[in-house]
Amino acid sequence: MREFDDRVLEYFLDNQLQLFPEKVAETLDEAEEFLEDCMAVLVESADEVMDYFEEEGMDVQSAGEDEVLAASEVFDIGDGRYLIVEA
Repeated sequence: MREFDDRVLEYFLDNQLQLFPEKVAETLDEAEEFLEDCMAVLVESADEVMDYFEEEGMDVQSAGEDEVLAASEVFDIGDGRYLIVEA
């Protein structure tokens, strides 16, 4: 069973250039392997994105939610979920 569903993998494939200068994956399988290798995290809400970065030591209070959600490593899947890819 996939850790990331097809919607997440397709979104990452379509938008991977927001974080990387060139494509790192061409297929769903390659996208999944890449995301697993870099320990990407799928969270269920913007609040969970904020919690994730706060746990990682980022000062999310001074950055603000809009700035954090606009970070290149945060992918807004469009259904309330966010993919966080720290490469």
